Amino acid sequence: MASSSAVFAVALRGVRFSWPGQARPVLDIADLLIRPGERVFLSGPSGSGKSTLLGLIAGILQPDCGSIAVDGAALHTMSASARDRFRGAEIGFIFQQFNLVPYLSMIENVLIPCYLSPQRQARALRQAGSLRDAAAHLLERLELAPEFWERPVTRLSTGQQQRVAAARALIGTPALLIADEPSSALDADRRDVFLKLLLNECALAGSSLLFVSHDIGLAGAFSTALRMNDLNAAAQGETM
Repeated sequence: MASSSAVFAVALRGVRFSWPGQARPVLDIADLLIRPGERVFLSGPSGSGKSTLLGLIAGILQPDCGSIAVDGAALHTMSASARDRFRGAEIGFIFQQFNLVPYLSMIENVLIPCYLSPQRQARALRQAGSLRDAAAHLLERLELAPEFWERPVTRLSTGQQQRVAAARALIGTPALLIADEPSSALDADRRDVFLKLLLNECALAGSSLLFVSHDIGLAGAFSTALRMNDLNAAAQGETM
């Protein structure tokens, strides 16, 4: 099974998940396959299972049944500690609220994954020679000027904080980037600029992208658009 999943950035097969005490599953997905380098847009209403799905792909949750592989690694067979290490090494996150560390500077926030994952650190060093240079190159490409790099993130605009979060997710070239409603706090112009920069950086890094949003108007920028109500048989049952 591992060999057949190795060609995919994400491979879910026959996955069901139920919260403790619930008789019916909240997630029932026959297949979800994302190819390396693919840009996937995922939409769905509240309660359709988006957050649960992201938790499973990230290895934070474990399925009741079925298989989950990311970059060929079978998460459903790993211990919790092994999933934590794998997540730190191979999955980058951009959260809706950014989750930046307020007392650290812009560049210090970007470097956090390299301090937590030896693999991310080693890849960043191979690419740029030093961790600071790796962070600086990302910040420059995301159009964040050097005069901001030592500034505490609390003194940045919302759009600047979002691009810092993107740089943090991308440093050390993780196999998969998960962006959970990252553009919801931006106006249309800043949203479009951010999305263009993010897609370009994912292409340069060779990272697959799973982008979750309620904003259906963004779907055209992605190679694949999916809806939770089509993927999740449990959500389909709720609407019938």
